[in-house]
Amino acid sequence: MKFSLEWLKTFLETEATVTEIADALNRIGHEVEGIEDPAEKLAGFRVAEVLTASPHPDADKLQVLTVDTGEGDPLQVVCGAPNARAGMKGVLGLPGAVVPANGMELRKSAIRGVESNGMMCSVRELELGEEQDGIIELPADAPVGQSFADYHAASPVLDVAITANRPDCMGVMGIARDLAAAGMGTFKPWPVPDITGEGAMKVAIGIEDHEGCPAWYGRTISGVSNGPSPDWMQRRLKSAGQRPISALVDITNYLMLAFGRPAHVYDLAKLTGSMVARRARDGEQIEALNEKTYTLDSSMTVIADDAGVHDIAGIMGGEHSGVTDGTTDVLLEIAYFAPENIGVTGRKLGLASDARTRFERGVDPAFLDDGLALLSDMILRICGGTASEVMRVGTPPAEPLVLAFDPGMARRLGGVDVPEAEQRRILESLDFTVSADWQVTCPPRRHDIEGPADLVEEVVRIHGLDKVASVPLPRAEGVARPTATPLQKTERRVRRTAAARGLNEAVTWSFLPTADAEHFADGESLWVLDNPISEDMKAMRPSLIPGLLAAAKRNANRGAAGTRLFEVGRRYFVGVDGASDERPTVAVLLSGEKTARGWAATINGGKGQPFDAYDAKAEAMALLEAAGAPVGNLMVMGDAGAQFHPGQSATLRLGPKKVLARFGALHPATLKAFDMDGPVMAAEIFLDANPEARNASFARPVYSPPALQAVTRDFAFMVPADLAAGDLVKAVRGADKQAIVDARVFDVFAGQGVPEGRKSVAVEVTLQPGDKTFTDVDLKAISDRIVGSAAKQGAELRG
Repeated sequence: MKFSLEWLKTFLETEATVTEIADALNRIGHEVEGIEDPAEKLAGFRVAEVLTASPHPDADKLQVLTVDTGEGDPLQVVCGAPNARAGMKGVLGLPGAVVPANGMELRKSAIRGVESNGMMCSVRELELGEEQDGIIELPADAPVGQSFADYHAASPVLDVAITANRPDCMGVMGIARDLAAAGMGTFKPWPVPDITGEGAMKVAIGIEDHEGCPAWYGRTISGVSNGPSPDWMQRRLKSAGQRPISALVDITNYLMLAFGRPAHVYDLAKLTGSMVARRARDGEQIEALNEKTYTLDSSMTVIADDAGVHDIAGIMGGEHSGVTDGTTDVLLEIAYFAPENIGVTGRKLGLASDARTRFERGVDPAFLDDGLALLSDMILRICGGTASEVMRVGTPPAEPLVLAFDPGMARRLGGVDVPEAEQRRILESLDFTVSADWQVTCPPRRHDIEGPADLVEEVVRIHGLDKVASVPLPRAEGVARPTATPLQKTERRVRRTAAARGLNEAVTWSFLPTADAEHFADGESLWVLDNPISEDMKAMRPSLIPGLLAAAKRNANRGAAGTRLFEVGRRYFVGVDGASDERPTVAVLLSGEKTARGWAATINGGKGQPFDAYDAKAEAMALLEAAGAPVGNLMVMGDAGAQFHPGQSATLRLGPKKVLARFGALHPATLKAFDMDGPVMAAEIFLDANPEARNASFARPVYSPPALQAVTRDFAFMVPADLAAGDLVKAVRGADKQAIVDARVFDVFAGQGVPEGRKSVAVEVTLQPGDKTFTDVDLKAISDRIVGSAAKQGAELRG
């Protein structure tokens, strides 16, 4: 939120500098993101008077001016503005000044052969508005020679980040109240006028949706004149980043930014019948003030008349009933809208506004009468007219919260000693009421206060967070014991292994669009949020792969030839009795080129080599091994899921039912659903299914290299065509667990010389002797055991 120091001082009597104000705001929990001083931009610009204006000798649209700057001889300036004339006063940019609008540095130069010593400036060039038809015209009493920054009363602007729990500080008055409590000055409450109305309202107002709109206060004002707003108001609105539009619109914006109270003004002549706060009807549409048309549904609260919807309640008004320069009669709306409804509506429509931000966080429910009085007073003073009596419909939820408070909690919870008298002063300065027995009544605008701990936070915050001493946590004597859980240690090993294998870690959202989540749900119940951050992020992820797919797509769209990503995170499901079921998981995604094209890539015709299912399997096996899984005992089986290609995917299991991982190529239907070009390989490792290591010790056994050289033997087996090579290798390795240290497939052949329905699989077996070298008899016995074990899988040794 932006506001000027001059604006702040209307609510805070202080002599503090802008730097001191910024330091205090940071100290009490309102982070200052920036300070901008318009006076710096206006350095080198001063009030000047045009003494003479004559045509340029060589240009029809230019004039040669003689300008008095208040010191020394008059300067000659070439100007093309149509309103430049002798006797007027304007703003002169001297040589060396930098034009705020375009960053151009002014200098003495010749324009069409005539010397010009600066530039007479327009409103747009000084970023004071959008007008650019002519140069600035100042009043006749403007002091010639004065710095324009001083004349314009340019004030420093603070940009403050207001946290979501402090909607009471979404107005300048709320900021001033906090600063006054922190000792930065005296708070100056804005006087609320007593506006006596004449006669009844010209239009009736009502509420049908009491849940979405508990209260609506309104009145009509007749005979207004909607011209430009006063300079002081425009100046303050500009400091907040608001563009002045017209007096009526600017007044509602001023009320919102100064007091944190959104309001709306309708052109009475554009309304038909009574106005009512109701639920929208499915399919109803409204053209909002941003000139976009929105389709509504029955969950949304709207303000409508007999003809249709005029306002998306609490978010944005409609274009049809907006005020214009010709507006003479208006209806004022000061309402309280339910924050939950505003949030849901805004997310469904994808519509953000300053009003939505305030209503969604919670405005002051006790400020309706005062807000309407302030709004009416400004309109009557600036635009004139006659106000009607106030009509109040509904009751706002303004019942104050009363808490029993123990001042000793400041020490116990806050870690700082604050005298009781100072605690009382702080709370009362923040508009809390404190009784003699420390019963604290909270102002209704403080939606963030729910219990005594929140009062401790207020006391400590205003006392000074910088005054809270840093105290080390107690620790036991001796060497610190490890604090990481077994799962945390496992995740660390997996992360290091994945990074060492050339994968890049990604951190993606735990939320997914519902359609994406359903694609990977595999029949499990999804967690769907009632109050998501957006309608497109509504379901908790049942798999980590969709997030990695989205990341890979972004990389591909930006020209990445290949993507290697992994993520360690949680999958979310609905557990027993509706409880949350979070499952630790690792996912890997490989897309694009595995190797770049080049002259050495003869296998693929010189083109880049894509990833395949075996690459995904290799990553899954490596990460499972890092996680401590018994990879030597794993079975390769099918049924990786409908998201994977049925012929290019598999699962890794301990036994027929315990799935530790799945890997392979993603199904073309999956790639189409996520708008990805294939092939794309993925692997998902389920850490929650990984068995805990038995008798695991902290220290690894000492490595002793074998004293004798290993022996390799090759075996070629004729096996059924549907036998998985992994099953054959597992059988071979199990033939003699003491002597056989490794076995791997190095050739698979089917074709000429091999019977139909069979295939030839060649396996290299590594044998490691222990304390003596293998004899021929030993090797023959081991070979026989290997052949016998393979025969149980239907394998025959080829002759």
